[in-house]
Amino acid sequence: MKDNDVSLSRRSLLKNATAAAFMISAGAIINPLEAWGLEVNTLKPETMQTLIQMARDIYPHDRLADRFYAIALKEYDTKSASDAGLKSLVEDGVAKLDQLAKDKHGTRYVDLGWEAQRVAILREIEKDPFFQKVRGGLVVSLYNQKEVWPVFGYQGEAAIHGGYLHRGFDDIDWL
Repeated sequence: MKDNDVSLSRRSLLKNATAAAFMISAGAIINPLEAWGLEVNTLKPETMQTLIQMARDIYPHDRLADRFYAIALKEYDTKSASDAGLKSLVEDGVAKLDQLAKDKHGTRYVDLGWEAQRVAILREIEKDPFFQKVRGGLVVSLYNQKEVWPVFGYQGEAAIHGGYLHRGFDDIDWL
């Protein structure tokens, strides 16, 4: 491999994995630590990276991998292809987050090391339509993923199993 060769091998990807949780590539976000990637077609990959961090700050669950947040946010990229208003709302909202972070801390929103700093910035924009759109959409798109249900002790819909009455409705051990 030549010094100016920009190809990315699996070995070099894993070797550099400790340097950053996310890698931005042309049209994709890659998380080598958790071994997943997300293709981004309409939004900028940096925008999606910021959305994932924002989602994690709005609904923080240490037991959930970033990929669940990425799956929940993928619809913004998909819908932005046919909805210029949505694309503008998201791109402009992320730009505003980054600008607030730069004004207060000299770095992008995703590069802020302390959750408290990011949450303080989110509180400044919590009435903004961008924030409300992301927060409201996550309620369904994050928690409606069947793969996350076991993390919270939810066993799925009860109706197909005859209801909750005889299914151990009181067996939740994490409350």
